[in-house]
Amino acid sequence: MPFSRRQFIAGLSALPLLGASVPFLPSALAAATAEAVSGRRIFNLLVNPEPPSLSSFNTTAGTTITASSKVLEGLLRYDENLTPQPGLAVAWEAAADGLSYRFTLRQGVKWHDGQPFTAQDVAFSLDLNKRYHPRGGSTFANLLSVETPDDHTAIVRLGKPAPYLIRAFAGSETPIVPKHLYASGDPLSNPHNNAPVGTGPYRFKQWQRGSFIEYERNPDYWDSSLPGVDALFLKVVPDSAARLAAFENGSLDAGGQSPVPLSDLKRITQSGKLQFTTRGYAYSITPTMLEFNLDNPLLARHEVRQAIAHAIDREVIRKVVYYGYADVSVSPIPKNFAQYVYEGPDPYPFDIARANALLDAAGLPRKGPSRFSLTLDPLPYGDSYARTAAYIRTALARIGIDVQLRSQDFPTYTKRIYTDRDFDFAVVGMGTMFDPTVGVQRLFWSKNFRKGLPFSNGSHYNNPEVDRLLEAAAVETDEHKRGEFFKAFQKIVIEELPNITLVMQQQVTVFNARVSGFEADGNGLDGSLADVRLGGEALAHG
Repeated sequence: MPFSRRQFIAGLSALPLLGASVPFLPSALAAATAEAVSGRRIFNLLVNPEPPSLSSFNTTAGTTITASSKVLEGLLRYDENLTPQPGLAVAWEAAADGLSYRFTLRQGVKWHDGQPFTAQDVAFSLDLNKRYHPRGGSTFANLLSVETPDDHTAIVRLGKPAPYLIRAFAGSETPIVPKHLYASGDPLSNPHNNAPVGTGPYRFKQWQRGSFIEYERNPDYWDSSLPGVDALFLKVVPDSAARLAAFENGSLDAGGQSPVPLSDLKRITQSGKLQFTTRGYAYSITPTMLEFNLDNPLLARHEVRQAIAHAIDREVIRKVVYYGYADVSVSPIPKNFAQYVYEGPDPYPFDIARANALLDAAGLPRKGPSRFSLTLDPLPYGDSYARTAAYIRTALARIGIDVQLRSQDFPTYTKRIYTDRDFDFAVVGMGTMFDPTVGVQRLFWSKNFRKGLPFSNGSHYNNPEVDRLLEAAAVETDEHKRGEFFKAFQKIVIEELPNITLVMQQQVTVFNARVSGFEADGNGLDGSLADVRLGGEALAHG
């Protein structure tokens, strides 16, 4: 019997509102918006949920990346084709053997506190990212040292080739932080994590918790023509209806990662005042996944995970949850990596009868309407994960699994999943990034299971052959051989199901028609926004 939209909506109606514990402060939001009447050029950007911190050297939390990248820059920037562009580095060169990169740094750059930016900051920051970033252990696994022969040269030395590394130096992924403010004490508790000092186009001014983060134009930016706005407000609007209203009344200028219900896109953009785009996400495509806690004895059983996989119709998720703005996928590597992606069939196609038979054979009979209960934690980030969870609950009820949905704020969610490990399974979104070694390996590599490390190997999956294939791909410079390693890895994890990839999201950015200048950046709104334009202003990038 096919799953209907009516069934989905009925299931969704019982779902608690995610993020409800974060207050929406309309008076503060209105106060920030009111500054526009003073003649200041103000750009109002949505962040939802509120970022846990404002510096991204130690987290992959999406809204922290959005906030951090306006202040903390990277060595390079990237266009929609992921072609490197100058950032804090004006020139770069890779050695023929792939074992070193030489960066020539921009001169005359100052930190927001007036101190000069030097190669020592680069060396310090790359080591910091390697040690503390959730992807840093794999991204910089082969980093031996960073030599600084002078203040404007940084030479990255590698023990083995890292064919993906030249795409890893965006400010969103590998932010450069000031050594003089981080060299002493615990970097994780450094007060500048919440009041960042960078080299970027915007300077931190204030953070009104639960309401907004205010950045101001950096008058000493190395490109004196940028940015073209006087203030950037990152507004926290956790309620979906309030977000929709804020876009329509003009108090929000832009928001990424599908910030409003996709069902409302056509209506709100009909007048032309608001527009939407799927550009600006080239640096990272986000799959929606179902991640199992393999430390749970029930979910450690392969046949239980197989049954769950058979009970899920990905096409329903694509059509009903994402309104077509997604691509069905069984592989954790998206199709834009054409040379690496898995091309085989789905070993667990939608089949309710097969799912029930697997659970019966596993000795898990129905006791009344259900066989057993599980708690499902959707990522509290927008509404798509909650909607997916509502579908999963209804779908698994058909095979006798009673699913209880749990709502919580973002810090509670990350602590529950990655520190306390107090969960059964979760609906998650994990950016695949600019290369599978960086964005995908972290989810399956046994060495990336570390309690307290968010958005890593949350399933606690451990397969030595998968580790071998991932580690081989990470250093292989021959593209064909590298692709074979990745395909073999995918075949194993698709069959073993430490998690289930459901769809690859087509993220949507909603923006006021007067806004432009962010789309050509491979990071979109997660870039620096130095080039953003309001009202048709022409801003050049030097």
